[in-house]
Parts: sequence; C-alpha cells; structure tokens
Amino acid sequence: MKELFKEVIRINLMENALEKESCAKTLFSKVNTMEMPKYFNWAQEIFETLHVNQNPDKNALIWTDIGTLETKTYTFKTVSEKANQLINLFEKSGLKKGDNLYMMSPVLPENWFAGVACIKAGIVSVPTATTMTPRELEFRFETYSPTVIMADEKSACLIDKVLEETNIQPKLKLVLGKKAGWVSFDAIENESTEAKAAKTKPDDLLFCFFTSGTTGLPKRVGHTAVSYPVGHLSTTVMMGIKPDDIHHNLSAPGWAKWAWSSFFAPFNVGATTTGFKYSLLDGEQYLDAISRHKITTFCAPPTAWRMFVNMNLDSFNLSNLKQSISAGEPLSSEIIDKWKKHTTTEIRDYYGQTESTAMIGNPPWMKGKIKSGSFGIPSFMYDMALADNEGNEINIPGQEGHIVVKLDRWRAVGLFPEYIGNPEKMSSVFVDNYYYTGDRAFFDDQGYWWYVGRADDVIKSSDHRIGPFEVESTLIEHPAVAEAAVIGSPDPHRYQLVKAYVILTPNYQESKELALELFKHTITILPRFKIPRIIEFVPEVPKTISGKIRRIELRQIEMNKQDDNSSEDGIKEYFYWDFPELSSKK
Repeated sequence: MKELFKEVIRINLMENALEKESCAKTLFSKVNTMEMPKYFNWAQEIFETLHVNQNPDKNALIWTDIGTLETKTYTFKTVSEKANQLINLFEKSGLKKGDNLYMMSPVLPENWFAGVACIKAGIVSVPTATTMTPRELEFRFETYSPTVIMADEKSACLIDKVLEETNIQPKLKLVLGKKAGWVSFDAIENESTEAKAAKTKPDDLLFCFFTSGTTGLPKRVGHTAVSYPVGHLSTTVMMGIKPDDIHHNLSAPGWAKWAWSSFFAPFNVGATTTGFKYSLLDGEQYLDAISRHKITTFCAPPTAWRMFVNMNLDSFNLSNLKQSISAGEPLSSEIIDKWKKHTTTEIRDYYGQTESTAMIGNPPWMKGKIKSGSFGIPSFMYDMALADNEGNEINIPGQEGHIVVKLDRWRAVGLFPEYIGNPEKMSSVFVDNYYYTGDRAFFDDQGYWWYVGRADDVIKSSDHRIGPFEVESTLIEHPAVAEAAVIGSPDPHRYQLVKAYVILTPNYQESKELALELFKHTITILPRFKIPRIIEFVPEVPKTISGKIRRIELRQIEMNKQDDNSSEDGIKEYFYWDFPELSSKK
C-alpha cells in the first residue's frame, strides 16, 4: 500500500500537466482493480512508516489562535507520540478496537492527535460540531452511544447535561482544559510515547458522520479503514498537495470536510497542515494568518471566497500561495478573476460528499483550461455518469440528469459502504448498479461538468446541508403551527436560505409578532445555521394525491419570484434580519 502513496507524491511533484494526468489515470486504474491486503492500518503504515520514520523533525501541524496570535508547532514525530500516549490512556480506560470516540471541540491540535490515535487503535471517530444543540446530541448519543468523549470546556458543560438526560455513561470523558468529573487531556503526558497498532481490516468501520437527509433525522455515514485513507488519494491528487507545501483548509473539525482537507489530503503526502482557531470569521485576521504562516495551498468554502475578494487584498502578502481550492457550490467568474488578479492563482472548484471523497473537480493539470462556473471533470477513481429519471445513462451534452456513481465496472474505493443501521436509505440511493448522489448536473461537449442543484429536498446554505424535516419538526412543536413546509430559497450570498411556509392553527392569526415568536422558538432548539431565515404564512401548500408536500413546486415558486424580482400582493412574508430583537443577523 505504501507504493500507492509514494506514487501520489511522485505525481503531485510532476511539472508536466499531460504527464501528471496520464500517470494519475494509470494510478487510479490500479487502485480501482487491485485486491486490498488482509489488513491495513494507515496510521502505522503510512503516517508512521512513510512520514514519521523518514522525516521525524519535519513540521506536521502548525496551529494558531488568530485572535491572540498564540502559535504551536508539532513535528511528525511529536504528533505520532501524542497519538500513542492517547492510545495508551484509552487502553487503561478499558477501550478496545471497535469502540468509538465523539470529538466535539473547535480547531485545536488535539483533534489531529486523536485522529491519528483512533485510526491506529481501530477506534471509530465520530466528529461532532460544536454548534450541536441538546436535542441533536441526545439523538446522536441515543442512536450511537459514546464510548469516549473528547470536548473543549464549553462543549463539556452541554455534554454533561445531555448525558444526565439520556442516562448514558461513557468509559472516559476527556476535556481540553479542566472540568470537574472529566479527565484532562494533559493526562496523556503520563503515558508511554509508544503504542501497538490494531490489526484493522480494510472493511473495518473507522469513521461515523451524522449527515442530514431529505426525510427523518440525520443518517450515519460509515467509512472504513480503506475508504477514507486510500479513498482520499483522489482528494490529494485533485488538490495537488506536495510534500513541501504548507496547506490550510478553512473548516471545523465536526464536519467531513475537515477530515478531507485538514487531515488526509496533506498527511497522505507528508505535507504540513495548519489549523486556525477563531470564534467569528474575521477576513482581515484570517488573511493575515495566511500571510504570516506562508500558506502555499489554501482550501476555503464559497462564502469565504466571497468575503475575501471584497477586501483590500493589496494589504496582504499572499506571494507564497500556489494553489487555491473551493468546494460546496459554483463560484462566479467575477470572484475567480478578482482572486487571480491579486494572487495569480485560479480558484479550482471540486465536488464530493460526506459519502465519498473527491469525485469531480479541476485537478492541477486543468490550469489555464478551467471554465468559470464548471466544477470540473470526474476523478479517475470514480466511474461518474448522469442518469435520467428512468435510470438510463445520459450521453448527450447539455442534458440535465442525476449525478450517479456507476458500480458495474468497479466500485470506487472512496465510496462509503453503508448508512449504518438504515437499509431503507441504502436501498433508495443504491439502485440498478448506480449510487445516486442526490445532486443534478449536466456536462458540455468538452466534458466539463456543471452543477444544477439538489435532486432531493436537502438545503445547501453557507456550505451546510440542512434537512427540511428537522426544521419542520421544530416549527410544528409550536402551538401556533398546524403544518410547515421548508425549502431552500435562492440567495446570491449563501446559495440558499432556509424558508418556511407555515400554516397556522385556527386559534392564531398571522402577525409580525408571531413571526418573531417562531424565529425565537427555532433558535432554542436548532443550531443557528439550521433556523429559518424567511417565514411565510400561507393557508395551504401544494401536495400530491397521497398528501406529501410538493417541495419541488414551492422551490419553483421561489425561483419564479426571484426571476420576476418582485413579490405578489398579499404575501405574508417575514425575514429574520428585519427583527432587531434577535441577537444575531448571521
């Protein structure tokens, strides 16, 4: 397996674009057809053997608090030793291969230590966003009971309340700091810096991500000892990260994107990764940190790029930047042109999911040939196609269809094996030798792919996926709401805004005061990024004969309204940002 990772390093170091593309195609042809070894432990065989042993004193992680400017640097040897100490603490606490670790903290070095430790020990990582509400944590803990929890002090307080409510007792609670009833993470300093690696099989579950779906509560996406480490070779090649790069990804540890770009993509090739801690994203502070730490490859979401290009970029030294990468939604040519003017780098878009690794994108050999608005070409790891509503493959340029991964010729290593404990969901996305991503697109006559939008009802807002069911369920808990239908309303800044169509119970009347009450109600239950930004009171919503809400029709109404640039008379619509009583307009 080490040879695969060495070959990726060799490919990413190539200067000739045609040679790079050809060798990448050959590599993934091998990956797609090779028989996996009986056992594979990425932490031992790649991180330690390939990187720690060969470059022990090289910087693996540079962490900084961009507010206080506190900075910490860790070598590959140090990260390995910290991970080993954590493994030994796990063993003393009675943990074994197959147990899980919930990680709920902001960007802190311990996330990287724990990431390596879990893989090496065969412990299932459960990344958990610090924006979780008590209800969301209760659902997660009751669905997948935590064996160990690692959290910062603030999150630990919330977790204690939820553990008491659910009567769940993990074997170990690690706090990044100090808190009564919790073991300080610093306790690992009493442990040996050497630890034995677990014998993990390629199909052993090592990652569990909760992700929003169209209906129901969040699903559990499972990834294995191979699907993420080896699968992310597609991401590493798509990004083009080299061993001497200082890579940065603007993402929080609670999401799959952090594992993609802050962990595997740089560590697969032995590059230096970085982490910036902040409370609110301040563009000035962030780009100053990019400049001070001489970042060479930078990955950020579209909302951040929009912020950055509207700043005075001449005030920052971005001369070290070699590659700029985006994911989440298409960027306008104006944003790409502005950034290129100041940095000489093109923002290269790419596409993937929690369920996969990088599937489609603009790899480094596309430099100079990128089409603004296109999210690129398929990765050689994945057999990508478009399918019509009847499941027939589309081969006509310009014809819109469902983005699918074909499974009849090979099954991409990076594709997730299952929604854990949810066979119904599995059967809905794996149909007739296709995996349906839930997104729609078309490709042009030159093979460039263009994103159209979600095929299902999942809302994409400011780089988050939001299931309408969760928001609707929250609204219906209020006595004034008889029924609610939630969709994504087009927005030039956040791609979509969460909009709720609300049908009131007979004893309530539409009013601005009631809209404010509903906004406040959702804030007490949902994290900020999931709450409605628009509430419209309606007497009814379109439904099918069987009584299901036709969200597709509601979305079309919203699109037509925006195209007309006007609102119909009599629409009773209220916007979150129009209420100064609310504590945040974010």
